[in-house]
Amino acid sequence: MQPESPKLLEDIRVSVTFIVNQTRGKALEDYLADDVLRPAVERHFEIIGEALNRLSRRDPEITARIDDHARISAFRNILIHGYDAIDDRRVWDAIESSVPRLLQQVEELLSEAGGP
Repeated sequence: MQPESPKLLEDIRVSVTFIVNQTRGKALEDYLADDVLRPAVERHFEIIGEALNRLSRRDPEITARIDDHARISAFRNILIHGYDAIDDRRVWDAIESSVPRLLQQVEELLSEAGGP
């Protein structure tokens, strides 16, 4: 693992944990009705995608161990560059389907690196 990798993985872990904690116990309807939660979650997805982009340049072997890393990075680009066409249901689907696995994988990698 490259020296910068644990920091980038920790950035991902922090943002994923935020998303998990802030959406726990909520449904899509709650998410759609919350004008503060939606942009906060989107921002954390942007951070996750950017950290993965940096990780892929610095440590491709570690990045390859994260499922769907390319899709997650592409999702970040959609959120940033296509802000006016964001499909909130797609964001919610990512919360439910991708975020738990991403958290598990990042925590495993951090554990291997001797991190939290």
